[in-house]
Amino acid sequence: MKLDPFYLIVDSAEWIERLVPLGVKLVQLRIKDRPEPVLREEIRRAKAACAAAGCQLIINDYWRLAIDEGCDFIHLGQEDLMAADLAAIRRVGLKLGLSTHDPSELETALAAAPDYVALGPVWPTILKEMKWAPQGVERLADWRRRVGPMSLVAIGGITAERAPLVLENGAESAAVVTDITRNPDPEARTRQWLAATAPWRSVG
Repeated sequence: MKLDPFYLIVDSAEWIERLVPLGVKLVQLRIKDRPEPVLREEIRRAKAACAAAGCQLIINDYWRLAIDEGCDFIHLGQEDLMAADLAAIRRVGLKLGLSTHDPSELETALAAAPDYVALGPVWPTILKEMKWAPQGVERLADWRRRVGPMSLVAIGGITAERAPLVLENGAESAAVVTDITRNPDPEARTRQWLAATAPWRSVG
């Protein structure tokens, strides 16, 4: 499985409807603490927008809803992984991405045989408080050796200007949240990300 080098993460279907038509090919819907009917509606809207644009949609955390709504890719954090029914996830053919922050978490993730692992934070991030220090691009190269041919996603503090650094150091995809969603012109910034990651999109 090959991931697009530009991995957009947003917290609403509205963002997906707004940015995916610009050419985004990989997006995660990451919504926290909303009632189930709202989550279902968001997933349905996101799924429709992605289908129309030929974009891969990944659902964060809500694997049961993802199954119910006919999605095909989920992302889980380490705590979510512990509570998830991996057998049920595999039975319906859901692809799986997992977060990792240190070697023990990587070992746990690899035991689950995911389709990709994410390493973060590469740089300091303003999105949420992290108990882990920034990993740096050197750790990415180490993770690349450890995961072998598996897809590797870099996340945390990545900007359009920094994206080539992680892609040159072993990441297959660079994930972004605030560099786009908190930008004064998210559409223009999305186009800058598409341009910055274009050389890796055409490889292989």
